[in-house]
Amino acid sequence: MGERAVVVDACRTPLARLDGGLCDLAVDDLAAEVVGALCARVPGTVPDDVILAAAAGPGGNPARRALLAAGVDTRVPGITLDRQCGGGLDAVVLACRLVEAGAGRVYIAGGAESASTSPLRDTPSRDRRPGGRGFFPRRAFAPDGHDDPGMAASAEDLARTRGLSRERQDAFAAESHARACAAREAQRFDREIVPCSRGGSEVAVDECPRPGLTADRMARMPPIVRRGGSVTAGNSSQIADGAAAVLVMAESEARARGLSGLVHRDSVTVGVEPRFPNLGAIAAAQALGRRNPGFDPAAVTEVAMTEAFAAQMLATVDDLGLDPVRVNPCGGAIALGHPWGASGAIQVVRLAADLAPAGEGSGLALAAIAGGMGTAAWFEVLAP
Repeated sequence: MGERAVVVDACRTPLARLDGGLCDLAVDDLAAEVVGALCARVPGTVPDDVILAAAAGPGGNPARRALLAAGVDTRVPGITLDRQCGGGLDAVVLACRLVEAGAGRVYIAGGAESASTSPLRDTPSRDRRPGGRGFFPRRAFAPDGHDDPGMAASAEDLARTRGLSRERQDAFAAESHARACAAREAQRFDREIVPCSRGGSEVAVDECPRPGLTADRMARMPPIVRRGGSVTAGNSSQIADGAAAVLVMAESEARARGLSGLVHRDSVTVGVEPRFPNLGAIAAAQALGRRNPGFDPAAVTEVAMTEAFAAQMLATVDDLGLDPVRVNPCGGAIALGHPWGASGAIQVVRLAADLAPAGEGSGLALAAIAGGMGTAAWFEVLAP
């Protein structure tokens, strides 16, 4: 058997808006930036495998292409997985599980997404238009016979059934922007961001957070799902380009190199009804608690969750009894952007950046996943 798995380093690219500063970089180009950075930051790193997620890319195993582009030893294989917006977190969990099972000692894991270059799909129409074939932006998340509302429509239904007001959603979204802007100004993201070159210029800061985007300004935005609804572009995540990855080691390997970080305590991925994908993170955290009697999501130092929609976040905070101050303290995907396959890994990057330097604390990474799934991963700072 193996040992405990430790996240010893973590990084991400800047997050750029759709067709923004990173629009010329394909998914494997973005992934190569973070894979190469981790190898450079921890000299002598030759991973047993590179595990990356991508949700909308063109296929062709971007993980393998990225590691080759980053100059990693050709003997390292590379695998790309798809769990949609939870994939980046599940890639990290898989790396930790492989260490714990004794399958290897060093892994790079994370995710990447280039929404700006991802292909449109040409298959029999699944966007609920009658008949014919056509181009549309995503595959179906569930087969015929199951509801497949899409995340925005599910968030709208969640807000209605839970009584989550438009005002409360807008206030949450405005706070996300305020936190992200404050963190950016305080240079809290600088250590985790790997600058990217594009056309001779450098992209080194997140593009999406908007200073001064108050709840009053949010209130002017029209609903995007149905007339009279409460889900808007303002209280939803922004589509973004970006990549994130972490370096996972067996504990003895980390200690031998004098490295600290986050110990993986446990993780759970669950399925829920496809028509309620926004409840996936709640169900995963509850399952994690049932398996670990000493675990309390409300007691962890920080919760990092993919902020797909304010309605989803508010339902999670309410159901798990979370302190909102501890949830995404530097803002989330509503402000920073949501590069689907990378977003789950970004949550682990944020936990590592916030908790590891303090030398103590615990963190919970959460993702509610399209198609009706959720992942919860519990980490603690490695004790001396």
